[in-house]
Amino acid sequence: MKLTIFNTPLLSPLFRLVSNSFLRLSGWRVDGTLPNLPKYVLVGAPHTSNWDFVLFLGVIFRLKADARYMGKAELFRNPLVGWFFYWCGGVPVDRKKSTGLVEQMVEACNHSKKFILTIAPEGTRHYVSEWKMGFYHIAKSAGIPLVMAVVDGKHKTVRVGQVFHPTDNMEADIKAVKGFFSGVVGINPRKKYITLE
Repeated sequence: MKLTIFNTPLLSPLFRLVSNSFLRLSGWRVDGTLPNLPKYVLVGAPHTSNWDFVLFLGVIFRLKADARYMGKAELFRNPLVGWFFYWCGGVPVDRKKSTGLVEQMVEACNHSKKFILTIAPEGTRHYVSEWKMGFYHIAKSAGIPLVMAVVDGKHKTVRVGQVFHPTDNMEADIKAVKGFFSGVVGINPRKKYITLE
């Protein structure tokens, strides 16, 4: 098992205590549990604030998950801090490779016994009119489900655990997935919310 910030003996329980205290003091709570599945893509939205990353860490520690995220390959090549990004659960993505982002993530998934990949489908905390579809293509190509993490800023709640298995109808699938987030605002409610077309 690869050591990360989420499973390092002694340190991880300490971080979990700190993150649980942060959630409690800030008024945030987590509703639901993650499914007992070895591999899936954890879809987190709406992404409206830099604080989303701190909230993400708190939620992952609270749920005792060992999550991964994508990062630029250059970050991991740095001899001074590269190890830190790996330890935080990072999976490097090399944009210079002939294989694309989706293929690299599918390969990482196939080479892992357990693989929980967290993705914010908007790709940015700023307003976007459309989601980036990489999260869907990764799940579909790897044959793994999507699990929702709905950031409800109005009620300071992150709802997790709803599982969706992609079908052969991408348009209907995306509409169904967005439906889990419909009308929900994030930490910064003035930024955006997901609407169904």
